[in-house]
Amino acid sequence: MGGSNENNPGLFVPLNLQGPRMGGSKFVKDMGLNQRRALASVNQNIVGAAHFPCVETTKSKDCSVIEVEEYDDAAIPMFVKHTEAMLDEIDRMEVEMEDAEDSIVDIDRGDLKDTLAVVEYIDDIYAYYKKTESSGCVSPTYMDRQFDINEKMRAILIDWLIEVHYKFELMDETLFLAINLIDRFLERCTVVRKKLQLVGVTAMLLACKYEEVSVPLVEDFVLISDNAYTRIEVLDMEKLMVNTLQFKMSVPTPYMFMKRFLKAALSDKKLELLSFFIIEVCLVEYEMLRFPPSLLAAAAIYTAQCSLYQFKQWSKTSERHTSYTEDQLLECSRMMVSFHQKAGYGKLTGVHRKYSTSKFGYAAKAEPALFLLGL
Repeated sequence: MGGSNENNPGLFVPLNLQGPRMGGSKFVKDMGLNQRRALASVNQNIVGAAHFPCVETTKSKDCSVIEVEEYDDAAIPMFVKHTEAMLDEIDRMEVEMEDAEDSIVDIDRGDLKDTLAVVEYIDDIYAYYKKTESSGCVSPTYMDRQFDINEKMRAILIDWLIEVHYKFELMDETLFLAINLIDRFLERCTVVRKKLQLVGVTAMLLACKYEEVSVPLVEDFVLISDNAYTRIEVLDMEKLMVNTLQFKMSVPTPYMFMKRFLKAALSDKKLELLSFFIIEVCLVEYEMLRFPPSLLAAAAIYTAQCSLYQFKQWSKTSERHTSYTEDQLLECSRMMVSFHQKAGYGKLTGVHRKYSTSKFGYAAKAEPALFLLGL
């Protein structure tokens, strides 16, 4: 989902160039086409049409008064009936199209023959993830119990680990699990600042063993830490960490929800990359720990959509599969916009540099959805 600083033009914002429809029945009514009594009199001027004595004119001294008699529908010209029927049909089709746009899409229909997609169980799997996600969450105030480290040190560590993850070319799952291990360990154990980086590299090593096919060597992590720790120290920390966490590695992370929610959003590559840029920026921010993983994933996609299209967009399909309404996402989304806005400034710019490359579609260069902040 690091490297160079290539420049690329900003992402285009699609404009809605469709103007109001001027042929609907409402417009016709405004123009008077539905006033059948007036139209009935036009029939007298049609060549070959029957004469209907339904109009009488009474002249007064100052003006002419037209009196219209009652008539039945048989007196209405056929072309008027056809026009009205056609316009009513157009309106009906438009309503059906609007209803279709708001309907829930079956996002698994194309995977029915793919046994790895487990379509029969996928909804149950994600219902279980949603039910158990709290088991992998930590207290958003756990840092108050640490006496030698703080949230700024945590941010520096995670920003550095995101670069390490990119240099080792590891899978996305590994990064999200490693950061989850760090937070759960720090919630349970106090750590001196000199050992904080050791906690970070050990968590990355454990996540690699759990997720990767080809795992980096312990010596690789020692080297990337500039030999600040020995191999024995890394292995000792590994033992302490797995015992502290009671070997609980299978916890729902934001990544698990991201893939499913992106599918529900019918995303393309541009939306996917921007969503991952936004949520990786949030990994660095300690205050985002108060949101559950599923909400973080949904809000990241919603924020990315708002950034790309510059208007609010949250479909019924996304709402159905995420179980979050647009209103429930707004608080988290607004925080994400502010992080997006400042991602390229300051000292912690690892995520911004990573997503400013062609490999990641220059996602970091997308304009933030500032309208969500009321700006």
